[in-house]
Amino acid sequence: FLTTGGAMDGNAADHRHQSPPPLLPPPHAPWEMASLPIPDELLREIFLHLPTPADLVRASAACVSFRRVVADRSFLRRFRKLHAPPLLGFLSSLSPHSGFEFHPAVPPHPSASAASAVALAADFSFSFVPAPATSDCWVLRDIRDGRFLLVSAGRGFLGGEMVVCDPLHRRYILVPPIPDDLAAMVANPGLSETFLVPRGDGHDDEAAAEEETSFRVMGMVYCEANIISFVFSSSTRQWRAAASRSWIDLLDGLLWSLEERLFCWRWRQYVYGCFYWIPDWEYEMKILVLDTRSMEFSFADPPSEAKHASSNDITMIEAGEGKPGMLIRGYEYGPFDHIYTIWRNNGGSSSQWQKEKIISPSLGCEYMGNGSMGKYLVLNHLGNSSLEPGLYMLDIKTLQLERVCASIVHGFAYSNYPPSLSSPTISSGIEEEVLEQGYA
Repeated sequence: FLTTGGAMDGNAADHRHQSPPPLLPPPHAPWEMASLPIPDELLREIFLHLPTPADLVRASAACVSFRRVVADRSFLRRFRKLHAPPLLGFLSSLSPHSGFEFHPAVPPHPSASAASAVALAADFSFSFVPAPATSDCWVLRDIRDGRFLLVSAGRGFLGGEMVVCDPLHRRYILVPPIPDDLAAMVANPGLSETFLVPRGDGHDDEAAAEEETSFRVMGMVYCEANIISFVFSSSTRQWRAAASRSWIDLLDGLLWSLEERLFCWRWRQYVYGCFYWIPDWEYEMKILVLDTRSMEFSFADPPSEAKHASSNDITMIEAGEGKPGMLIRGYEYGPFDHIYTIWRNNGGSSSQWQKEKIISPSLGCEYMGNGSMGKYLVLNHLGNSSLEPGLYMLDIKTLQLERVCASIVHGFAYSNYPPSLSSPTISSGIEEEVLEQGYA
């Protein structure tokens, strides 16, 4: 249509001074947008909700900013508090002089990659630990929270040497002998044992940091008149008397001989904050219990079925909701064809045991003596047409059987975080600085 020439000239001038319209992308082409940086606070919350430590390792390898967030010590403490360390394998020793062998988790186990990295980084020969003065070698007594308890071979709790070490970070602390005033409390001793006490939970960041490097060692002695225990704390570097009960109070009128009192409870197991000792004596069976929160001894009655079973056929296990469970092995067709009866204790007395289920994991299973980890039963499988031989974990809730190690193993389970997510579990003053040089 027609307009005045002036108007056209004015509009044309305006158009000449305006920027050209943006070019639209061709149909179906993606828009390119600059990504906004994600705040570190939000990254931390996202990473805390990753399901496994292996997922966090993969996330940290994605970029420098992710790795910076994951490497923060405060974040790692929060992550480790929310996520239990994965099972990496088992450590075994055929004899005190044969050394130690680490059996790592193998594919397709989810911890196989971390186990392989730990096998290369850790020193499971304990060459960084000084040799004992009273013996020619160390004997492994316990593994817990990434720490190893070694004692001098051939020596009991009262006369032996002890060291707690971290083979992944090559740190150790020599545990001092029990002082004379505490040793004088032990009269007519029988058997003794030494083990690590599980750590608690730090309520704040400073407490959590201290908790990660602090530990407790317990020494327990079965005496003629009583049972007595002592605890060493790495925080105070001192021993103290802990729980003690007389046999008269514990047995409550039961007529047990001296031999039964001193040599009966040999198989220590741990469930929900309590240690359990299954007696190697089927008559008038009582389970010895030590509550690590109150540091008190007590006796618990097993279900009636357990009173006719060998101590090798009884395993304490986590039944869920903080309730202890008991798994009793029976023999159906032969020595390697087992059935397991799972009981759950809803109170404390024998009448509170409730039978939950009867399971038969697989033909050809050899039960690893008194083996459980949380809700998992540890099984050695001899192999058959459907399963390879090796060490397996059975989830008693889902009945899922998962292969961990390629070989049949009798030893201590070792759980820890991948090297990139782990921190030293032992603080040993000047000693640790020397050991960390050249290994960080």
